[in-house]
Amino acid sequence: MAQYETSLTGRFDDLLCYIEQQVLRGSASASREGGASYEMDGVRCAVRVFERYSYMGGNRLSLSVTLFGKDDDLRLTAVTAGGSQALLFKINTWGEEAFLKKFVNAIEEYKKR
Repeated sequence: MAQYETSLTGRFDDLLCYIEQQVLRGSASASREGGASYEMDGVRCAVRVFERYSYMGGNRLSLSVTLFGKDDDLRLTAVTAGGSQALLFKINTWGEEAFLKKFVNAIEEYKKR
């Protein structure tokens, strides 16, 4: 598992659309596996789960993204999972780290806007 958390400012819908585009464009095997969106008293939350094949690890792995915010104050968490081929402990996390690194780079570019 690899994890990234950050706070940022922006429009919730714009960032959510940007996230989906960047993840799906970032890998030929990337797909959106599911998600949910909620709103209560002006607070919004969106959860998205993506999956892709890791050529280096020879397996599939997932990226779960949670976007939470009110007005233009946003909080983002991304967690990768999968990718290991070991039975009792985790080895071979290259794919997870690479998936998350691409995501982090895209978010850091978004923050510069």
